[in-house]
Amino acid sequence: MRRPYWLALVLFMVPATVLAIVIRPDVSDSRYLVSDSSFPALVDLPGEGQGVLIAPRWVVTAAHATQGYMLMRVRLHGQWRDVAHLFLYPGFKKQFSDVRKAAEHPTMQNASLLMARFEAMHDIALIELAEPVEDVKPVPLYRDSDEQGKVAEIFGKGATGNGKVGEYPHSPHRGKLRRAYNRIVSAHAQWLDYVFDCGRNALPLEGVSGDGDSGGPLLIRSHGEWKLAGLSDWKHWPEGRSEFAAGVCGQRFSNSRISHYAKWISQTMASHVKNPGI
Repeated sequence: MRRPYWLALVLFMVPATVLAIVIRPDVSDSRYLVSDSSFPALVDLPGEGQGVLIAPRWVVTAAHATQGYMLMRVRLHGQWRDVAHLFLYPGFKKQFSDVRKAAEHPTMQNASLLMARFEAMHDIALIELAEPVEDVKPVPLYRDSDEQGKVAEIFGKGATGNGKVGEYPHSPHRGKLRRAYNRIVSAHAQWLDYVFDCGRNALPLEGVSGDGDSGGPLLIRSHGEWKLAGLSDWKHWPEGRSEFAAGVCGQRFSNSRISHYAKWISQTMASHVKNPGI
């Protein structure tokens, strides 16, 4: 059955479909698989969806991945950690509601309106933990605004597949950890975009986010260390296709841009703890 146009943009509206790693069709999956110790600061939200530890008591994630349930705890480094507070970016709930309303009538006529509301949304949240994390090193933030053209490192545990066929049907949304790379093609306002390149200019381990890992990390290497530059968020309708497909070659992906939100992150943390650690 054909999936409507709007579904490409509102996949994250359903708890079972948030943004893991879809790989190149000509590279073995074994080259993408890594141990959990490769990125110990990765935080699992209940069910699916992820976040990143950025200070001893603070996790950053996609706001939409925290909706529809009571967020009481998260899992980090093999342990459940209790949540003290959830801080959504100001205005997110109204913007989220506007997107949902635009999606109630899935027609080609309102597709541009829906896209505009997605572009306007600020999809980021901070989770304050009840106790500081002492067994995992937090990830520093990438604060510079020169992300375009840089190679990014992506981690994910959710649905997989390859660029030729897209995500495999019934691929689990919480499974083995994979790592891939992509090149940021656009840095604009609150978004960082990359495209799944399967051609001769593709990176050796080119890959993209898949269903199951919204809020997962997009990292940029700076001064010898990987820093958090973005959070996996939403994918665009693949150009030239009459039906929606997730994780296919040529598809564009949008990620919440950390440099755009660095000030809000620091101010929120500082206003709630004496030593935010960032």
